[in-house]
Amino acid sequence: MSDGFRKNMLLEKADKKVRVLAVQEDIVLIIDCVKKTMPKWIKSEDLQGYVEIKDMVSDDLEDLSVEARKIAYQRYGMIACILPFVDDEVMRTELIGKVAEEQGISKQCVRNYLCDYLAMQSVRGLAPKERNTDKPLSADEKNFRKAINKYYLTTKKRTLKNTYTLMLKDSYCDSEGKLLQVYPSYWQFRYFARKYISKQTELISREGLSAYQRDYRPLVGDGVQSFAPNVGVGMLDSTVCDIYLRNEAGGIVGRPILTACVDAYSGLCCGYSLSWEGGVYSLTDLMLNVVADKVEHCKKFGIEIKQEEWPVCNLPGKLVTDMGSEYKGTTFGQITDLGVQMVNLPAYRPELKSQVEKFFDVVQGYYKPYLKGKGVIEPDYQERGVHDYRKDACLTLEQFEVIIIHCILFYNSKRVLENFPYTDEMLNLAIKPYPNEVWKYGCSREGANLIKVSKEQLVMTLLPRTVGKFTRQGLSVNGMHFHNITYREQYLQGNECEVAYNPDDVACVWLLEKGKYIPFELIENRFRDKDLVGVQDMKQKQRELVRQEQNAKAQAEIDLVRHIQTIAGVADKGTPSIKHIRDNRKKEVGKTHKDFVREVLANV
Repeated sequence: MSDGFRKNMLLEKADKKVRVLAVQEDIVLIIDCVKKTMPKWIKSEDLQGYVEIKDMVSDDLEDLSVEARKIAYQRYGMIACILPFVDDEVMRTELIGKVAEEQGISKQCVRNYLCDYLAMQSVRGLAPKERNTDKPLSADEKNFRKAINKYYLTTKKRTLKNTYTLMLKDSYCDSEGKLLQVYPSYWQFRYFARKYISKQTELISREGLSAYQRDYRPLVGDGVQSFAPNVGVGMLDSTVCDIYLRNEAGGIVGRPILTACVDAYSGLCCGYSLSWEGGVYSLTDLMLNVVADKVEHCKKFGIEIKQEEWPVCNLPGKLVTDMGSEYKGTTFGQITDLGVQMVNLPAYRPELKSQVEKFFDVVQGYYKPYLKGKGVIEPDYQERGVHDYRKDACLTLEQFEVIIIHCILFYNSKRVLENFPYTDEMLNLAIKPYPNEVWKYGCSREGANLIKVSKEQLVMTLLPRTVGKFTRQGLSVNGMHFHNITYREQYLQGNECEVAYNPDDVACVWLLEKGKYIPFELIENRFRDKDLVGVQDMKQKQRELVRQEQNAKAQAEIDLVRHIQTIAGVADKGTPSIKHIRDNRKKEVGKTHKDFVREVLANV
């Protein structure tokens, strides 16, 4: 074969297998799919004798474990920015170095991920090979870990050699302080330390968080495009809207909370949440809106749109947030189980999520001029003697949400991106300067970092979790007991486990076992149809009733002891005879035996 090559062709010759990545006149860019070395340009004639074979690689990741799927997406997120520049060796090398520095891994590791993906052209190629990861630490490794945490990862900045010596003193000496004959070598200790300690953990523990943020943290560039070369980097934030709303009865409710996810590359609003509640609740509502069918969502509010006006139904592969407690908490952090990479921006870096900050300003700028005198507040609302804007409120949350949707649709499909960094390819394709058009273009390019997730997967992943324990009475969670008929042995073993629960309904909890959510039904019927707060309130009232009666119980116990002692005090204290016990018992039975029928009927 000397011509007719096309991108992604898989060619084979004897024991050699290569994939075509790019074609330019009489040269082609190939990657060795066996050795998986970096791509190289060769002449077309060098591929004489190769024949095209069918690509058997599947893009389906459903048969992989949750952890393997998560790692595969995370690795793809690392190399996504490199894929558009695979054919440019200079730019490719520069990006490999940048990714390695940002992720804290070696350049060779980044190259390996890149070659694995290019050879298979599938995220599946980045999944780790199956191996036993449940191997417990040995006794020596536990001592290593304890010494590292106690002596090395501290602000005293001891050397690794000093830490090793202190470990020997603590764990490998007899009662007289003499070193045991058998003990691990320094090289074993150093090998474990290099595997166990991440560079970030080492710097923060030894230098302090402030010094790390100031002198050591990765510098991701001055602009958004530096770390968002394509769609798939979502920026999250919340704001309190500058308008007062009321309910259907006319009562003032307050100012609603708007939470949004904006794509850093295109500026498209991927989803929103408008509610009275903030925190993890609004974030869950936001993520559900991101993966929702926007045509169906808008139809609920009487708004007819086309799919291309709001073409988002997948999660961004990377989410950029600030240091808010709701983002750093473990509940929302569980979204990484879906393969999403979380980036919590350090303090004093608001410019790194400028797209979502701009979104709030622009959207509120759309509606505020036309809602003056209808609850919109002005910049002077906190000054003394100004108009009370609460009295102007006339919109309900439902009515205001319709306005917000219209503003978002305009923001996504009619707002002109005057300063977007157009490329030659975009100009040749005449991509219109609207966020939705740029988004669609980005989705068609290599490196688009989007993850397909169902609403069910998302809801289950973002449920709060706690520690449950198997008992003879069932699975104990939050002071209640649950049961699954397929479980028997676990109730007797009494092990602890991780459990997801719904705080709005305690009728069911889900045991997390090997990435699966296994339902357990509530045993105690008295708690059915209640939320977690209601159950805790019931238990608190019961404890209060018991506490109030403790004094009465103590007094009753004292009275009981007094009665018993009084009766025992007047009893005959002589020594009884132990003879003729049977006869005595027979006589006493005769004395105390009653004919109940005669006694009752005699009184009728």
